[in-house]
Parts: sequence; C-alpha cells; structure tokens
Amino acid sequence: MSATPDASRSFRWTWFRHIVQVAAIALFAAPVLIAGWSLFGASVGGDDPLSTPADLPFFGSLSSSSVGGLALLDPFGVLQVIVASKTAPVEWLLAALPIVLVYGLIRGRAFCGWVCPVNLVLEIEDAFRRKLGIEVREAPVPRRAKLWIALGVLALSALTSVPVFEAFSPISALNKGVLFGAVTGLWMLAAIMLAELFWGHRVWCRALCPLGGFYEALGRAGLVNVKLDQEACIHCNACKRSCLADPVILEPVLAGEDAVVRAGDCMACGACIDACPTKALSFGLGRGAKPAETEEPAAEHA
Repeated sequence: MSATPDASRSFRWTWFRHIVQVAAIALFAAPVLIAGWSLFGASVGGDDPLSTPADLPFFGSLSSSSVGGLALLDPFGVLQVIVASKTAPVEWLLAALPIVLVYGLIRGRAFCGWVCPVNLVLEIEDAFRRKLGIEVREAPVPRRAKLWIALGVLALSALTSVPVFEAFSPISALNKGVLFGAVTGLWMLAAIMLAELFWGHRVWCRALCPLGGFYEALGRAGLVNVKLDQEACIHCNACKRSCLADPVILEPVLAGEDAVVRAGDCMACGACIDACPTKALSFGLGRGAKPAETEEPAAEHA
C-alpha cells in the first residue's frame, strides 16, 4: 500500500529540471565537439581542415539555431531586430513562430525555469548564499518591472537602431561563451551575481530580466499549470518559501480564489510541488475556471 506514495515522494521535479538544464547546455555543445572544435572558443590546433558544425542536423545557440535545416530564432531577439531595423522580413517571423508556439502552449516562463543557463547558475549561487548565511531583501524591485524593462528595451532598440539587450545579455554570455568563447555580457552576468549575493533574492529573474518579462506576457496562455488540492493543503507556506518566481503568485490558489496558479510569472519549475509536505500541489493541463466563475450558473439557477 505504501509503495506508490513512496515512489511519488522519491521523484523531485527540481532534480529532473536540473538534468534538463544541463542537457540543454550539452545539446548546444555537442555539434561543436562532434565537428572537432573546442568549447569556449579554444583552438583545437593542427593544420587539418575541420568540418563545420553548421553542416550537422542541429547547430546554434539560444539566439539562433538550425534544426534539420529549419531556422529557429529567439522571438524577443527578433522583436528587437525588427524595431531596430524598422523591417519585418517574413522569414524572421516564421523562424521565431515555433518557439512562440511551444512556450505559448506549455508556459512562457518554462524557458526561464527549464532552459535558461542564467537561472541554473543563480540557483547554485542562491544555495551558496544560504550556506554562508547572507541575508538579502526578498523583493527589492516589483516583479512587474521586467515587463516595463522589456518594453523599454524595445523602445531603446527602436531609437538606437541596435538590438539593445543582445549587447549585454547574460544569457548570451553563458550560452555563447561556453560554445564560442564570446565575452559579450560577461560584465552584466558578474553584476547580476553580485546583486543576487548581496542585494536581492532572485532579483534578476523575478524583476529585472527583459526576456523574463517577454515570457511572462506569453505565459498568461500556458496550458501546464500548478494546481492545488484544497483538502490536502495545510497552509504551511512551504510552497511560497521555495518559489523561484515570486511567492505572491501562489496566494490566489492558497486562498481558494483560483484552481490553478494562473500568473504568467510561474516558471512551472516544480519547486513548490517538491516542497509541499502533503503533496497538495501538482501539475495539471488546462487553465480551468476560477471557482467564482463555476459557481455563477448555480447561483443564477437558485
């Protein structure tokens, strides 16, 4: 009788998610290594000609990739280039569309929780900070700020004719740095790590990252959502303490005002599910309806 509960408790979404994050890095690194190149832009030496990673079925970075000859582009990067160049080639839009559809169907900020290398680094730093006993502010900047920062990046890109975020993106600093030795954005990554260590808990991912702001807006339509079993919940707030996005996004379901975590900020990271001692939280498909919306017809009938 106890085998099933024990098996469910042994599985941790956080562990699985970290495996996916590392696998994503390995996926991008594999073509470079298979072609005989070195990571971090290091020279392999020798005079023999080397094959080109771009000739392989998969090659690229988080900004631009090719899968079986199909070009895939970062949609927020495409938006920046469009407003900067004042043109919107159809091929750019088509290359960004599959990414928009995938994260739109799953959850926008699933990218942040499951793929973004910066989030992985900051999670490691967060654990390190806790071991050192360093206390930081929980919410020094409102989480909605990243939406306005994303709009500000687009506005500046239009004014300067330069895709602004790409010039200092810490995501590119990690992704392209590992693959090609690019250093653009490393200074920004260092600044973010210092801010996370001494100023604010998850401040970059929660409140400042413009790409996170873009995916938050997209995440309002996601079908993968955290749901709550109200009868099993003991209101211990362990889920809120573990939330990588922002604890306030859990409040509507904890208060019984909603059936799922509806906020676009949710990364679908599973941290709250892992933290719940009664397993009251789980992943579900579909947005569902708010309790008040489901009760209205009955009230009208009465």
